[in-house]
Amino acid sequence: MSTGVTISSISDYAILGCGSVGYAVAEELVEQGKDVRIIDRDESRVESLRDQDLDARTADIREPEAADLVSDRDVVLILASDVESNKRAVENIRAIDDTQFVVARASDPVSGDELEELGADIVINPSSVIAESALRALESGELEYNAGKLAQLVEATDERLAIVTQDSPDPDSIASAAALQAIADHLGVESDIIYLGDVGHQENRAFVNLLGIELVQWDEVEDRSVYDTVALVDHATSEEMDLPVDIVIDHHESDAEFEPEFVDIRPNMSSTSTIMTKYIQEFDMNVSEEVATALLYGIRAETLDFKRDTTPADLTAAAYLYPFANHDTLEQVESPSMSPETLDVLAEAIANRDVQGSHLVSNAGLVRDREALTQAASHLLNLEGVTTTAVFGIADETIFLAGRSKDIRINIGKVLEDAYGKMGETAGHSTQASAEIPLGIFTGIEISEDTRDTLLELTEEAVKRTLFDAMGVDGSEGSNGS
Repeated sequence: MSTGVTISSISDYAILGCGSVGYAVAEELVEQGKDVRIIDRDESRVESLRDQDLDARTADIREPEAADLVSDRDVVLILASDVESNKRAVENIRAIDDTQFVVARASDPVSGDELEELGADIVINPSSVIAESALRALESGELEYNAGKLAQLVEATDERLAIVTQDSPDPDSIASAAALQAIADHLGVESDIIYLGDVGHQENRAFVNLLGIELVQWDEVEDRSVYDTVALVDHATSEEMDLPVDIVIDHHESDAEFEPEFVDIRPNMSSTSTIMTKYIQEFDMNVSEEVATALLYGIRAETLDFKRDTTPADLTAAAYLYPFANHDTLEQVESPSMSPETLDVLAEAIANRDVQGSHLVSNAGLVRDREALTQAASHLLNLEGVTTTAVFGIADETIFLAGRSKDIRINIGKVLEDAYGKMGETAGHSTQASAEIPLGIFTGIEISEDTRDTLLELTEEAVKRTLFDAMGVDGSEGSNGS
């Protein structure tokens, strides 16, 4: 509905039904210098409003007379507690004018729909507004409490704080660790960002190098006794490190058996970077360009540039970080040069592709950089007619598989779980996922240099058949797409 009202030029308001809600709105509008006319059928209330130098008039908002009294107003707020009266008021106003901007009070979703059908431009439900306000206040209070508790634990560190990322950390984990390190520095505590595995993916390496984030490989730490406080970010396990954990911050549910002193796990947020941004704000810190850029990239990477499972909290965090981030650096991180190893894996995956309908599965053979599999799966998704890809290869006597999908009918994470969940480890979302399967499960052959070629052949057939079955397609007749 066209209202014919330019918001910036609005100066004339009317309030029909001036109970507690109407009076509170009238006070605020008058405070802002607006011209407000109040209509109410209670003569004593109208008289009291006039005593406060308000433009108040007596009329029943259910009658056409009330609509006539406010016909010169730009905006009409119908705020009586009686919803039936509000419906009549909307009808009367629309009978004489369809350009006024009408806000009407409902009592529940059903009456809200009815008021919209009658012509209200905006419908408000006080109980919903109160509930939303209470939840915002609760969230703010929880964050303030958690920030205080987190500060106590960090400040209790005698020597150094160990900030531990997930194994072979991704951008969200690295960014979250950088944010916690900035908080520790703000509190006067020295810390190290520690990781296990390797930073394999080229984008992740570019991310770390361009932003100058210093990571420490756990195996290279000589004196581990200096870490008297340990924090895990973007994961909740540290079995390989054998250290007591004090702090866990993550956006995934955890089934870890240990009980840290501080736990903030929020599955309603799409990234741990979003959570850490909230803490940066709560500590009222001057966020550095490096940390802001890292956190913004962490949120974007985890939400596929806001196209997957994005929440309002992710968007508000990104909006806060945006002015502080270096966008030239972000562009460099997102477009790193392709290493020769990755190019070899991609070439092998292209040559060995097996396409069934819109599903592509490929064997990249023996690989040194397993992160190259994820890049190959992403690149192959750009082939014409392909909506789902899975690229696998063998390294360290393990089959590593990376899956990608842009088909809304397929949850690639569930596909890999159905295919390999009982024989290996799987993880992922509806659009991207991974699997790790012990090589011997498919063959039963002892691995040696002499048997590797045979293993590759046996593995390729078994992996592809299992995967195509899980996708619900017949993989018996392969095609290389040519």
